[in-house]
Amino acid sequence: MSALGRSTGLSHPGRRRRRNEDAWVCHPPLFAVADGMGGARGGEIASRVAATALGETVDGSGEARVVALIQEANRQVYERAREDSDASGMGTTITVALFENGIVSIGHVGDSRAYLIRDHKVDQLTEDHSLVAELVRTGRLSPEEAESHPQRSVITRALGTDPDVDVDSFSVEAKPGDLFLICSDGLTSMVGDEEILDVVEPRRENLDEAAKELVASANRSGGEDNITVVFFEVVEDGAQAAAPGETKPMPALGVVPPPQADEDTLTELDRVPAIDTMIVPPEEARAMAAGTRADGDSGLFAEEEREAKPHLGVQAARVIIALGVIAGLLLLVIWLFGQSQ
Repeated sequence: MSALGRSTGLSHPGRRRRRNEDAWVCHPPLFAVADGMGGARGGEIASRVAATALGETVDGSGEARVVALIQEANRQVYERAREDSDASGMGTTITVALFENGIVSIGHVGDSRAYLIRDHKVDQLTEDHSLVAELVRTGRLSPEEAESHPQRSVITRALGTDPDVDVDSFSVEAKPGDLFLICSDGLTSMVGDEEILDVVEPRRENLDEAAKELVASANRSGGEDNITVVFFEVVEDGAQAAAPGETKPMPALGVVPPPQADEDTLTELDRVPAIDTMIVPPEEARAMAAGTRADGDSGLFAEEEREAKPHLGVQAARVIIALGVIAGLLLLVIWLFGQSQ
């Protein structure tokens, strides 16, 4: 029989964002990461409302409990967005793990991820709900192309955008020695799976240090988004386990934690705009993944947009030249008329 061992969590705003829109929960036996999005402070509100909702009492156990908690989080984020004009259009990803009786039940919406590190290997447990992930799954993009695709920030599923949300859920039979990692895409967009393994393996005895080094690695690679990691390990029953209710505190709702000191943080002169996450309706995402517009026209959006911009530029140049020629002719006519008087 297995039991929970140590756990920890850490979040950092990254090198290109002033605010941290991630929230996290490390409250054994429940763990989660939420990555908010939305104008002004909507993303911060969405992720913290979702994280706080995980403390609600719901019926069921295992996967059923995880799904019920995520549905409750979705309801609360959706209602908050409807009631607060400043939060309109906000949403958040969420990845939740619950340890019960040697089973880890996972629920997932969006592009935050859950990983399992076992026997010196790392496996991604969740599938991203994003446009580029769908294109990779259907063979239209390679994983390498997806890393730099112009629509890599488009996600196809999030909490708070609709009254109901589809939740991916599954269970993993945990074994002593397993280490689970939940993280936002601020880590995985900067640090590859094998690099994650290389960072974590020599630091298995100090999860706080492993979390700090993952954040540092993401920042060294650019730190384009907020970075959040949550670890929890599984040990033999009877070994030193986490005390019931032991909590790693997450930022309170509406409170923005100050940026942590980091030698690699960019100065204001170095700071450049980061790519914001965009949520698209499922039918539009399916059309984009299929390479068609919602009205049935064919062609990948990204290709059409790249072609359209030069075309518009050529048209504008032609109009300007034509106007210049007409103005020149008018001036010539006026001059000739003046000479004839």
